[in-house]
Amino acid sequence: MKKKSYSWKGKSVLVTGAGGFIGSHLVERLLKLKAKVYCFLRYNSLSRMGYLEEFGDEERARLNIVRGDLETQETVTEAARGMDVIFHLGALISVPYSFIHPQETFNTNAGGTLNILMAARQHDVSKVVVMSTSEVYGTARYVPMDEGHPLQAQSPYAASKIAAEKLAESFFRSYGLPVAVARPFNTYGPRQSSRAVITTIISQALTRDELKLGNTAATRDFTYVEDTVAGLVRIAEEDAACGEVINLGSNFEIAIDDLVKLIAKVSGRNLRIVEDSQRLRPGTSEVHRLLAANDKAVKMLNWRPSVDLEDGIRRTMDWVAKNMKLFEVDRYGV
Repeated sequence: MKKKSYSWKGKSVLVTGAGGFIGSHLVERLLKLKAKVYCFLRYNSLSRMGYLEEFGDEERARLNIVRGDLETQETVTEAARGMDVIFHLGALISVPYSFIHPQETFNTNAGGTLNILMAARQHDVSKVVVMSTSEVYGTARYVPMDEGHPLQAQSPYAASKIAAEKLAESFFRSYGLPVAVARPFNTYGPRQSSRAVITTIISQALTRDELKLGNTAATRDFTYVEDTVAGLVRIAEEDAACGEVINLGSNFEIAIDDLVKLIAKVSGRNLRIVEDSQRLRPGTSEVHRLLAANDKAVKMLNWRPSVDLEDGIRRTMDWVAKNMKLFEVDRYGV
């Protein structure tokens, strides 16, 4: 018997971190699927909505904005009331920031996840997708890195996400909560900040020939944001994903210095790399190699990336060029 297709029409869906890079793309996708989207945004006195402010009037009119803080249980519990699905993307995502603020990073990423899980259990939410990161693996002990690869906390950020993953696992095993964990590998694309390496390179490449970078020998597995979002949606749709951890990666690695060459090709510029010591991680914290095994996602979700790296870089470069006001090229941001 052919499996019935999943319908998002009319479903109430809470997205934490909705105003961020991946979150805003996920919200766009859910709106196209006709879901009723609730955007959980961290309260700020200016009522800013992050990248949701780029949406058109029609899209913004369909959004339900929920303001609060992931660390406040009562706020999260109320936000989860009546939800069919929760995508938990809200987090402090900067590795360098976690070196400076480990407690804040842990409280938000692990404590916030605990609050989401407790709220989902209380309100019988039918599916929770917790977004983790390939940073939980640390540098590769073997490649490609499948979901059974050892977890190595090489930064406070990685430790906080490992804790969040294990909380999700515990709620599945202890209470039967229908929760799944996504581990995306190095998502990139429009709306990404200069904290990420591709936008860092592009924003510098568009304004100068000399690039200030950290470790350029490291390899990464890059996935275009639309593909990551498609994977998140498929995880939510698939019952078999409950209790599972699933990689979302391209199964292709590239060294940062080769990435610079590719961006130079796309931009038509001659680029020169200068090592910037402040961009280097502590030696034992550096993740030297990441390469995803995506067999599980391919088999379970029928998911595979559709945007190749050169095309994705071209799309990202177009966006960065139109939004250079968002990039302080001379400043290294954490």
